[in-house]
Amino acid sequence: MDVLGNYKSAISARSTDKDILKKAQDGGIITTLFAYALEEGIIDGAIVAGPGNEPWKPEPMVVTTKAELLAAAGTRYTISPNISLIKEATRSYGLDRVGIVGTPPCQIQATRKAQLYPIGMRDVDDKIALALGIFCMENLSYQALEAMVEDHCNQKMESVVKMDIGKGKFTVYTERGAVSQMPPLKLIHKYVQPGCSVCLDYVANLADISSGSVGSPDGWSTVFVRSTKGNAVWDGAIAAGCFETKPIDQVKPGLDLVTKLATEKITKNQKNVDARKTIGLKADGTPPKGLRNPYESP
Repeated sequence: MDVLGNYKSAISARSTDKDILKKAQDGGIITTLFAYALEEGIIDGAIVAGPGNEPWKPEPMVVTTKAELLAAAGTRYTISPNISLIKEATRSYGLDRVGIVGTPPCQIQATRKAQLYPIGMRDVDDKIALALGIFCMENLSYQALEAMVEDHCNQKMESVVKMDIGKGKFTVYTERGAVSQMPPLKLIHKYVQPGCSVCLDYVANLADISSGSVGSPDGWSTVFVRSTKGNAVWDGAIAAGCFETKPIDQVKPGLDLVTKLATEKITKNQKNVDARKTIGLKADGTPPKGLRNPYESP
């Protein structure tokens, strides 16, 4: 199995939109792609993780303008149930072409399942026009994120203007310019949500386009263009001057690091999947049907 999934091209890129870069986590790929798709009528609106009522607690929201996209830009290291808005986006908002962004299996794989088996999602499956994925090693509950920021980094959630996970550290930046870190990164593991321990996807294999900071220089993002639809959108965005790019094999650390982290995640979590197969043996001593890696052939 290719741990990076199927893709047509891999690129290092960043947005050329200065307003987006001011708000973006890294290269501003997702925000820029949705802004381009809205402008070109590829989508009528997008489901994103927007700001919630509590600091750094995301809530899913439907955006239909660039201004709304900018308000939601940036990474929040706790789950946002974006899938829950798909039906509302098509019905309450009346959108015929919906974009959605999400983490690899719990949201992008769920989106694809909804398209294949639209139980409870009648008349929704054909309205998903663009699925963008973000790299994800593991995710946190809001309470865990709060503990990391306030207990380990000694900062108040409301004073933080940016958070970042990279180079072996969890880093928070405050409105007064203070920088606090939680090294080593392995301390995060006790806070990770249980479902992450059986996740076998790091780079959103089933997205049209997936992106993350790993593999690219600071301020840039690594981009995998995966589907025919994704390829058309990416080529159009490049032609419109939305991104500046570099060949992925000419940047450091490049795909070697992406491959390393994806391999580590899959190898570790496959052991958890295999262990679960031995729980609750059937009367004949054989294991029940266990979790299958969705990216391998049956």
